[in-house]
Amino acid sequence: MRSRSSIALFLCIGFILILINFSFSSCGVYSFNDVGTIPDSIKTVRVNFIENRAPYVNPQLSPTLTDRLKQKITSQTRLSSTTNDNANWDISGSITDYSVSTSGVTNTNGRAQSSLNRLTVSVHIILNNQLSSHVQEFDISRSFDFSSSQSLQQAEAGLLDEMIRNLTDEIFNRIFSNW
Repeated sequence: MRSRSSIALFLCIGFILILINFSFSSCGVYSFNDVGTIPDSIKTVRVNFIENRAPYVNPQLSPTLTDRLKQKITSQTRLSSTTNDNANWDISGSITDYSVSTSGVTNTNGRAQSSLNRLTVSVHIILNNQLSSHVQEFDISRSFDFSSSQSLQQAEAGLLDEMIRNLTDEIFNRIFSNW
């Protein structure tokens, strides 16, 4: 009897270990950093300064966006960053819109009042594959809501990190994942 219970316990523990192994190994199947679209011939990338050509200029946006995009590309791909004119991929762009509009209206004592403002940032990106002379251009746009009780300058202080993170992710995904 004792040997049957030992065998059953051994089989049960073995089955549980196999299930745990499959559970953990399947976690790595899905990845949101799909950078498998980089051809083997592409080794270097140059990220040029993303100029601010919007009517309203946030002086921190262009340099910070440029630096974060460089960091993301070098940390999440196999590409080497360079400042040479002969980089395999040459990325450039400009901020084309930086505008505020009303996005939420409330009715207070019979009067319509703005409750939310929306900051919209648009960026035009140009990816030049210098090995194949293929140029890809695309536009991205992101909106960020903030309270109408804040001035734009107050809102920018709180939104800058979110703006940079979202814009960088969107640009990266469009270049490397074709999203």
